[in-house]
Amino acid sequence: MTKQYWVDDFFIDLSRNQITQKGQPQILAPKALAVLTYLAENKGQVVSHDALLNHVWQGSVVSPNTLQRSIAQLRKALGDDGKNQTYIKTHAKKGYSLESDVKWTKDPAPTDINITKNNGALNTSTDPKTPSPLLKLTFGLIGFLLLTWLMYQYFHSESPKTLTFNTIRSLTATDDKEFDANYSPNGDYIVFNRYLDKMCVNKLWAKNLKTQQEFQLTKDWGAYGAHSFSEDGKELVFLATEACNEPVTQRNCYDLVSLDFDQALTTPQDPKLILQCQNSDVRKPIWLNNGCIAMLQRKSNRWKLISYSKNENESTDLYELKDGTVINFTYSSQEDLIAVTSIHNDDQQYIDMLTPDGRLLSSNQIAITDDIPQFRLINPTFNPLNQQLIFSTGRQLFNLSYEGQVTKISLPFADRMAQPIFHPNGESMLMLKGPYDSDIVLLTLDEITNQSSFNPTAQYPSFQRTNLGDGQAKFQPNGDLIAFSSERSGDQQLWISDRVDSKPLTYFPTDTSIGGLDWAADGKSILVNANNVLTQVYLDSKQQTYPLEHPVLILFQWDSKNDTALVLIRVQGALKIVEYNLDNMELNEAADQKALWALKSDDGRFIYKDRLKQFWQPGPVEPQLIKPLKQQGGKAKSFVINGNTIYDINDANQLWSFDLNTQTFQVIGKVTDAVDNLSDINQEQLLMTIQVSAKKEVVELTTSE
Repeated sequence: MTKQYWVDDFFIDLSRNQITQKGQPQILAPKALAVLTYLAENKGQVVSHDALLNHVWQGSVVSPNTLQRSIAQLRKALGDDGKNQTYIKTHAKKGYSLESDVKWTKDPAPTDINITKNNGALNTSTDPKTPSPLLKLTFGLIGFLLLTWLMYQYFHSESPKTLTFNTIRSLTATDDKEFDANYSPNGDYIVFNRYLDKMCVNKLWAKNLKTQQEFQLTKDWGAYGAHSFSEDGKELVFLATEACNEPVTQRNCYDLVSLDFDQALTTPQDPKLILQCQNSDVRKPIWLNNGCIAMLQRKSNRWKLISYSKNENESTDLYELKDGTVINFTYSSQEDLIAVTSIHNDDQQYIDMLTPDGRLLSSNQIAITDDIPQFRLINPTFNPLNQQLIFSTGRQLFNLSYEGQVTKISLPFADRMAQPIFHPNGESMLMLKGPYDSDIVLLTLDEITNQSSFNPTAQYPSFQRTNLGDGQAKFQPNGDLIAFSSERSGDQQLWISDRVDSKPLTYFPTDTSIGGLDWAADGKSILVNANNVLTQVYLDSKQQTYPLEHPVLILFQWDSKNDTALVLIRVQGALKIVEYNLDNMELNEAADQKALWALKSDDGRFIYKDRLKQFWQPGPVEPQLIKPLKQQGGKAKSFVINGNTIYDINDANQLWSFDLNTQTFQVIGKVTDAVDNLSDINQEQLLMTIQVSAKKEVVELTTSE
């Protein structure tokens, strides 16, 4: 096979895994170049997804989005994009084609640069002429300096230590639920949040790792978030959430509070208010060595990193992207470094290293491996053993270098484990372990409407009971099947049930996450959002994946008759609700980022719920508030539309309906407080998700070199 060829003015050298344009080389993954080569060999022809997968990954089992990831890498290298598609064209439901000139050659690329002087200016030429003496001297000097640097690195740098674990032990083995665990700066204590049954309120607790004694730190129950220690370990800072008295832009206000750790170990304390945020979202306060508190703050529909000074009572921006967003951040007090994960204007994830005053040290794209879903957001923490970062995807653990390289640490865990936090000495690590147990409830409307007496603690019979997460249940149109998502096989998959037995329809890879599903109108297939990619799954388990350029966060609704899907996507970090045409790949924006949930009625009206849990419908000029539903938004962000009628559950646990045509509001009946949300309804029955338990415990893994 020819190892070198041209695509327009791009020179492809397969022996070097390299694409060069105008003397500027780019290194690409061999599989991505293999895809480009196969398209080049079939220039102008539509090559199917199956043909590409069979040719490039023959004999290998790969995730559904592996091919799309390679296409995205090629388009970026060629300066292409999903809209213009100058080089690689997408053919909906068929495949891809290369729409450019291809020239096969065995000659090397013209990489020598001839420098001449023109009116005092330096010009460059890519003609393969003999280099000038000045150029030879320059290259010789560069080569000498590079060799000297490599020798220094070889003899003076230490290889990163391999991270392995030899023991795991439970630190909070109780019937309660613990989250947000962290070590004290001296490593003697762990501090964590312990929750009530419904995960709404919690108290802050500490445990002495030497004596095993536990201490309640906060006096009263509250909605407390993750905490951070001051550098000296004497004070804790965290967020306390409460309902806004006069909500303007959000229902909840965020109070930044502190706690004297030594006093709280003696007697539970009331947190002290530092700062109140009424009209903006903030999260994850972390105390820096300089005495300031770093936090994430939402600005419009994007996130930025800010620094708040208690002494001066003012905040400054540390890191903000104009055409992107901050995803998360972590801080190392030992190195006095901030690591930020972000999405830039190319829609790729980056690891950005900062100083506490906001000076950018480096910014590198994260090289997502095939073990990780393409659009999975990376939330790392510092690993003091090898000056790297570490993150979990659920059942897998990975190292992340400051340069964006990802390496797998170990085999998948038996259970989902999250939030890795290292001990200050690096010899142990905290993680959260345990499943979220939710069940599906199938009831008739008569059972809700005609209940003689309401018992708020009554237990509904579970539909297909398991001790893991089940939900997102949908009735089959004109049939008796129910589709739902379930973790009962170890990873979240799409299942169907005939109401007696259940079976899986998909076998997506480890750490799969499903964000919405919906039936086709004929009941013969289901569109599922798995790992932020839309895949149509037929009842015989055959699949068709739709290569959307942007990650799909939520699939709200599928209109199979018009071949459109209503979805929440992320574009350069900004969230947008769009209608995605599955036939021609076009996106039409439907609502801004303030919408939590959106659906269309049978007559085509676009209904959405905003962040204040208010309902909106189309108006002659702008969206109009549905005033009868102003106080009916409830605790769940989702709602259901059947025909032209809206259904939801309000804060009083009342199941209600609202007819869009007659503008009639009706309370159908009450449900128990265990109900998380209403997932579907028809003329006779309804499907709800209930929380059975959310067992979480703090475990400690001991490292070994």
